[in-house]
Amino acid sequence: MPIVKHKIEVEIPKLNNIDLELDDSASPKTVKSFLKNLPFTVGMNLWGEEVYTDESPIVMVEENAKPTVELFDVAYWPTGKAICLFYGPTPIGDKNEIRPYSPVNIIGKIVNADKKILSELKNGTKATFRKKHSTR
Repeated sequence: MPIVKHKIEVEIPKLNNIDLELDDSASPKTVKSFLKNLPFTVGMNLWGEEVYTDESPIVMVEENAKPTVELFDVAYWPTGKAICLFYGPTPIGDKNEIRPYSPVNIIGKIVNADKKILSELKNGTKATFRKKHSTR
């Protein structure tokens, strides 16, 4: 089966939107649940160079969960029901690794990654996740 990609926009008032591209190759059930719950609005927070949301409407268990992630990965954190955007290291990672607080389900990539967001985003800022369009 071909991998289906989903374009998602994260709209943050007064800041540049973040574009995500989800694909169902690593965690298909998590991506399906994410899409089913769109649109949703949640608070955004910073932890090191990770942006993570307050509790989202997505409820999933670990699905091929990973203890470390790649730069600009988008993931779902089952423990906190949060969406995580990885712009760089977290406070607990070793040198040259990006380590979430606990394992996460990888659901995609940040398309227009700009680390400037890390200095502009205030904890608790509300953001809306919505679908842009699908491509195959």
